[in-house]
Amino acid sequence: MQANHPKGCKKRWQPLVTVLDKMISRDLIKTLLSVWMAIVLIIVSREFIRILDKAVQGRVSNETLLSILGLKTVITGIALLPAALFMALLMVLGRMYRDQEMSAIFSAGGGTWTIYRAVFLVVFPLTVLTCGLSLYVAPWAEAGIEKIIHQDEQSSDLRGIAAGKFSEYSQGDLVFYVEKISADDKMHQVFVQQRQNGSLGIINANTAILRDSPDGRYIVFQQGERVQGQPGNLDFTIEQFNEYAVRIEEMDSEVVFNKVAVAADVLWNSHELTDIAELQRRFSIPLGILLLSFLGVPLAQISPRGGVYGNMLAGFLIYFSYGNLTHLSHVWVINAAIPVWLGSVGVNFLLAITGGVLLARLYGWQWLIMKVRKKVSV
Repeated sequence: MQANHPKGCKKRWQPLVTVLDKMISRDLIKTLLSVWMAIVLIIVSREFIRILDKAVQGRVSNETLLSILGLKTVITGIALLPAALFMALLMVLGRMYRDQEMSAIFSAGGGTWTIYRAVFLVVFPLTVLTCGLSLYVAPWAEAGIEKIIHQDEQSSDLRGIAAGKFSEYSQGDLVFYVEKISADDKMHQVFVQQRQNGSLGIINANTAILRDSPDGRYIVFQQGERVQGQPGNLDFTIEQFNEYAVRIEEMDSEVVFNKVAVAADVLWNSHELTDIAELQRRFSIPLGILLLSFLGVPLAQISPRGGVYGNMLAGFLIYFSYGNLTHLSHVWVINAAIPVWLGSVGVNFLLAITGGVLLARLYGWQWLIMKVRKKVSV
């Protein structure tokens, strides 16, 4: 029996993005931003303590401290996007299950694919964005940090000098003490101890200043005494001087970038296992966003009596295992313990299988078996 529709009746237009899509996407984006900022703040705070320790040791200047911290924040934020999205997805969908919003959606004819549609409206653009960030922005930020630290190390022998304290450089081989620094940057009552090739040199001077000359930069000691010799021997050289200048050597060594800071174009054209493993590591971030989102939708299902974070522990264990297995696979690729293709496919395939099992559990194994039998019989 066929229904006859009036000639003037038109098919109802279906909106590309429904109200439900907007609601879930909006909640997911808000929660994602909150979780992501909280995690990044915690991790960056720990990094900031390490950078401060380098600044106290004179390895990083105060002027570049904020620049390094900003670049570290960019790198950390990109690396933590999969974890933040996974956690935000479990929180949003878990709350919807607890508040019976999922029951209302399923009663109205919606299903799991309806939820996937709304979730991946956010996940797909974020994956594309993260792919660019992981391949190009993160290496750029890492290279920037290494350049800044390298430039700081060129002049680290004069950094961190403060009145009334001993400053150690070159792992204790150079010790500098200044009793007072006047407003014109002139150092008073200066003590310097330097070890070089088993020889010990000590300089005591009333004052010291920095002086720039055409052939380089000098630190000039005035009105003092210089003692040079080897500890344990009686052969020492003692000199009195009115002015004694020491040229500050400038190291012209090039910056050697580690694999994390190498440009993606270089990795693409390389056949070395370390470069291939690094490229796989960068692709694992956007792939993690896709696969964890696929797994998060069925994992978020909780019982009505469960809390909002009913499956957060299971989600944490899954993410922790995924992260460690990804790291291990990269190490195995570098050591040639496994084939290159397995390093890029193995862990991600395992995560996809886990998501498929959770999705089948959500629908019910009996329903799945009935569907398969129906397809086979046809």
